[in-house]
Amino acid sequence: MCGQPIWGIAGVLSCSYLAYLSWSHVRQGDFDWAHDAWSIVTYAVWVLLMLGLLTETRCWRERAFFALVLANFSMGLALVIWRMAPVGAVREVRLVSAWLWAIAALISVVITVSPGGSTRSIQ
Repeated sequence: MCGQPIWGIAGVLSCSYLAYLSWSHVRQGDFDWAHDAWSIVTYAVWVLLMLGLLTETRCWRERAFFALVLANFSMGLALVIWRMAPVGAVREVRLVSAWLWAIAALISVVITVSPGGSTRSIQ
């Protein structure tokens, strides 16, 4: 992502949309969560993908971005598995998720406008 603005732009657009979507669920009082096998598998695949991407990061901005996305998908996986989650807990997770998506979008903006050559690599 670092040094290639197209990925930063894609991150900004997708994370902004997901932040809006999470916030709109809270605003509308929609706290239902799917608990089917496909949802569990989907969230699990996203969690594994983000874990893999974290190991392949080239700069601290990428690592921060993928860590936030991993946190979001991990919370989603927890709620997909937790069938008896209280409405208050689901509401709080949706609020935290909205904030995490918004922060990930901001990090994507930083990735987009920062030069790729000046990034410090993570060892």
